[in-house]
Amino acid sequence: MKRICLTALSALLILSAHSQNISGSWKGVLNLGIQKLNIVFNIGTDGTCTLDSPDQGAKGLPAKLDYVSADSLHISAPGLNMTYAGRLADGVIQGKFTQNGMSLPLTLKPGMVEMRRPQTPKPPFPYQTEEVTFSNTAAGATLAGTLTVPKDASTVVLMVTGSGQQNRDEELMGHKPFAVIADFLARNGIATLRYDDRGFGQSVGGDLKNATTADFADDAAAGIEWLRKSGRFSRVGILGHSEGGSIAFLLGALQQVDFIVSLAGPAVKGDSIILEQFRALSPTAQGLTLEQLREMPDIQQALKDNAWYRHFFNYDPTADISRVTCAVLAVNGSRDLQVASDQNLAALRRTLPANAKTVIREYPDLNHLFQHCQTGLPSEYGQIEETFAEEVLRDMVQWIRDIE
Repeated sequence: MKRICLTALSALLILSAHSQNISGSWKGVLNLGIQKLNIVFNIGTDGTCTLDSPDQGAKGLPAKLDYVSADSLHISAPGLNMTYAGRLADGVIQGKFTQNGMSLPLTLKPGMVEMRRPQTPKPPFPYQTEEVTFSNTAAGATLAGTLTVPKDASTVVLMVTGSGQQNRDEELMGHKPFAVIADFLARNGIATLRYDDRGFGQSVGGDLKNATTADFADDAAAGIEWLRKSGRFSRVGILGHSEGGSIAFLLGALQQVDFIVSLAGPAVKGDSIILEQFRALSPTAQGLTLEQLREMPDIQQALKDNAWYRHFFNYDPTADISRVTCAVLAVNGSRDLQVASDQNLAALRRTLPANAKTVIREYPDLNHLFQHCQTGLPSEYGQIEETFAEEVLRDMVQWIRDIE
């Protein structure tokens, strides 16, 4: 009998939700003081519920519609330690959002959050694009990408994403920085090849579980080889963002490319990168030392379980960077909290061999994604409409022209 009663109650709750027209998407903004965070609850006609956090790039997180009456509802997401309780009146839900013991007011209105990304390229395009594949045969990986070719292009740039599996556009929180860069370069006569990371998007094969930066560098090297064998371009360069910058220097050390564009590429040992991240992102970590970092249980566990993290933590790029003889454009933003500008640009100035065409530059007020920002915190990335600073795009084009 209890089971029948609970089923009947569930049906009544869903019926009540329908009568209040509460199904659909409801959006609101959490005011966290230093930042604002968009929240969306998606309520199905069958009583199902999911949660989106567009500014954090999270979509479809599992949630439960615990209770709905004529004028109130309760939602929980146990995996996030979150609840929301609110009252519906005049088409608006006034309520309280609680997570990890912190409660904040949250008003919900019908609708989705529109992520404005004005720089995202839109057709028609004044250049040709081709869907292509190339293979890292030794790893059993086939990489799928987009070759963007303006008329009479003689220079091509292979684009390599940062850490974590990403698609060819390096898409994050609605931003598509590699699409923006490829479009800008093409409109200025420079071809590009950007590709989905191993085991992601349309790329298939290859050992992803045990892959390290060195393995991803082999994937990029296969792309460079494919471009050279195509016979279509007289110069082949590489552009890498974050971890992609490390890969650019690795291939540069092997004299596989004609030039390098490093966007926030690490130039010091991985443990020092992580230490600076801790210090920048956590007020309690200001006095943290490398020795203390290595002894942290979470770090030790990651070093034990994660091949990529273990390689990154222990890899010192100094020797590879010191063997780079081609021209380098290395840039960082002054508010980059993931690959600290002062730490890494200084290391490059000490380590890169002298080359009259090499340029090392810091851009004021730009974050790790090269957006103009207030704090540089990753939580800002999705809230900023700009995808990639235009002055950096212009300087990249001019530099590539200057070294021809």
